[in-house]
Amino acid sequence: MGYRVKEIFHSLQGEGMHVGRAAVFCRFSGCNLWTGREQDRPDASCRFCDTDFTGTDGPGGGVFEDAQALAFAILAAFPYPLAPLDGGGWRPYVVFTGGEPALQLTPELLDVLHAHGCQCGVETNGTLPLPAGLDWVTVSPKAGTRLAVTRGDELKLVWPQQGVSPADFAGLDFGHFILQPRDDAGRGATGETGADGEMGAGHVAACVRYCLEHPRWRLGLQVHKFLGIR
Repeated sequence: MGYRVKEIFHSLQGEGMHVGRAAVFCRFSGCNLWTGREQDRPDASCRFCDTDFTGTDGPGGGVFEDAQALAFAILAAFPYPLAPLDGGGWRPYVVFTGGEPALQLTPELLDVLHAHGCQCGVETNGTLPLPAGLDWVTVSPKAGTRLAVTRGDELKLVWPQQGVSPADFAGLDFGHFILQPRDDAGRGATGETGADGEMGAGHVAACVRYCLEHPRWRLGLQVHKFLGIR
């Protein structure tokens, strides 16, 4: 069947410890926690997703028959030469996201990109095993799910989520713990209009308070939304 990809695009990383870093994003189609259809949102395991990951009709998207075909499409999305820019160890950065990238990400794809000097990161809900060879692992847990990935580089909790607390994850083996205010963007947890306003002001305040009281956690914001970029 090949790899089903919603879109491939070049932008700045807007979240987490790599915020502001230029990268090519490969957004896989499909997720194991929500179909992507609005009518299914109230019954989904993840009900606050703000991303269109259905189909293969986005910019650069499509069905790629093998790892080499997809890797070359990703490499072609870099608008600059992939040789080190300053000779100081710079590497082009690829971020696999979704949907849920663990449904499709393979060691073969990572091998091809590594052979071209890329650093490869993933943004996952953590409920499925990941292939070996990733350079950066970001896990974003969802309430009511069981983590298969319990160690990595950063744990990014979108919060508040009913039924889950940051304290539930404090004992896991991650290098960084990030608390990101849930952005309802006009919808609540079940799809209705959010009560906190478009940017979820109440959620921001709750996350700020928690980080001040628990300094192991760092406040994370979706900077790309403030900048108006993808």
